Amino acid sequence: MTRRRLALCSLVVLVGLVALAGCTLPESPDEFDTDREVGYVGDYAHDDEFAFDGDEPLTEAQLEDVKYRSMARIEVVRGLKFHHDVDLEVITRSELRDQRSASEATAAENELWRGTFVVDGETDVATARDDLYGTAVQGYYVNDRIVVVTDDTEEIRIDRGTLVHELTHALQDQQFGLARYSATLDERRAEDGLIEGEANYVPELYDDRCETDWQCIPERASTGSEPAPVDRPFNVGLFLSIYAPYSEGPAFVGHLHEREGWDAVDDAYDDRPASTSQIIHPERYPDDGPVEVDLEDRSSDDWEPVTRDGEPHAETVGEATLFATLWANGVVDRPLTEGGTERSPYNYSYPATDGWAGDAFQVYEDGDRTGHVWRLVWQSDEDADTFADAYRTLLENNEGESVENESVYRIPDDEPFAGAYRIEVAGDTVEIVGAPTVDDLEAIGGEQTVTDGTATTIDPPQPATPAATDSATARAAADG
Repeated sequence: MTRRRLALCSLVVLVGLVALAGCTLPESPDEFDTDREVGYVGDYAHDDEFAFDGDEPLTEAQLEDVKYRSMARIEVVRGLKFHHDVDLEVITRSELRDQRSASEATAAENELWRGTFVVDGETDVATARDDLYGTAVQGYYVNDRIVVVTDDTEEIRIDRGTLVHELTHALQDQQFGLARYSATLDERRAEDGLIEGEANYVPELYDDRCETDWQCIPERASTGSEPAPVDRPFNVGLFLSIYAPYSEGPAFVGHLHEREGWDAVDDAYDDRPASTSQIIHPERYPDDGPVEVDLEDRSSDDWEPVTRDGEPHAETVGEATLFATLWANGVVDRPLTEGGTERSPYNYSYPATDGWAGDAFQVYEDGDRTGHVWRLVWQSDEDADTFADAYRTLLENNEGESVENESVYRIPDDEPFAGAYRIEVAGDTVEIVGAPTVDDLEAIGGEQTVTDGTATTIDPPQPATPAATDSATARAAADG
């Protein structure tokens, strides 16, 4: 059985949806009886059998039956009760695309994704993200409402895995809340690793019961071996960054559950993972958190750091997105699925990124021109050297040529990632400066500190515990 599917079950908020089936439990209020036995929702039980289970399309009434039976079964698997009902809607993929009318990304956001070699300088990242979601999303949950995306609403053929995934989100929301507390890209991916990981892990356990105990509707989203990301009509690097919680999260949650039971998963909502490094390497959770990376502004008067609330704001890219960009740019020398498992189809672990300890990416602006300083801290000097070598290969794969002691590279103007890049290594720290021209490198990142390939000065930051997740502003869970 193929349990994982290359589809995103996203928590993005879409408005203006028309309900096909806004469901209320027959002869029962929206609030469920909290004293009831787990596995029984109204008149529905986890072991119910329906005459219509099979390949035929579902009516709206049958869709409601399947929803409530699925809720009862999820309670059995998870050992938690739903507090109240959840609406269920079905829309077409064309409706989904029409309703995703995102505005253009900011210049700073485009610089982040261009500077990490994910979305080229000729493409707006909001457009690339919309292309991805419009193609890959099978369904989503928001505000007590599940929306399932189908090719034809006249014949409802809902996928079991998608329904169970989104109903698990509803249970999470009712039990723990789904507000995000992360402040950076990597923290958002880490939180999603827990949330999406559980929502993919529960269907796995559910499927096991379908094989032995329960009569179930078919799985439809996956029809066998999945095509590689390069065969998909969207940005591969962006996909791999966003997909990391779905691929690595189930193994992370499975690690917690198999080691200490569901209590460990419950506790993780109070102490959420702080980096994708902890998701990719579950043994690092919760004690081995990221280091805090500080950046000193060394730019000239012409270049200004992008701010938030009046203060310079640096992003954290993280291990998962670092792997995504190395793979998308031909640096990773193995298939994406090599080392993957049925639970985690893609293997995000790689020597050039495994030693990540923390990073900070600061965007700079000079009018309508942008550049960046990106400082990455590694667990050892060797890890820093390994990543630096991989990054130089990335530059060369994008037609970059060394112009100064193998520390400054120039990518020609007719290439998608055109610009100048300076890479410096000092002990366990790598610093990268990206600019429109070679002359702009010093204006953005200060004087070069490398002579003949040997680092002289980069003051590495001191380790710090991860920022408490309850101290940041809660964020909605779009993609980051």
